[in-house]
Amino acid sequence: MVIAADYPFLDVFFTMILFFFWVAWIWVLVSVLTDIFRRHDISGWGKAGWTLFLIVVPFLGVLVYLIAHGGDMAKRDAERIQKAQAEYAQSAGASNSAAEIEKANALLQSGTITQAEFDSIKAKALA
Repeated sequence: MVIAADYPFLDVFFTMILFFFWVAWIWVLVSVLTDIFRRHDISGWGKAGWTLFLIVVPFLGVLVYLIAHGGDMAKRDAERIQKAQAEYAQSAGASNSAAEIEKANALLQSGTITQAEFDSIKAKALA
């Protein structure tokens, strides 16, 4: 039975370092596999080849992929993030426009604004 006195500090420290590198490598492997399957510029056979290469020779496969396509990975991630932000901004803008029209309609119903003012607010919101 292993107790704390039989497992010195440096062994614990070395084990923690190994565990950290193992988790980091798994993270990189998952990132590479994710990038491979999100790519549209390679065929299914290319994706299968890279996946097989990563399974058969994992450390070398990850390093080769990062050397060959690391810069492209960053560009694809940046484009994907920009596209998601643009879609979010567009959907937030649409809901904001709807809220403005709804508020203007409530003001119109209460008699605070006229129909012409409501039409003006609606045109600005939809523009």
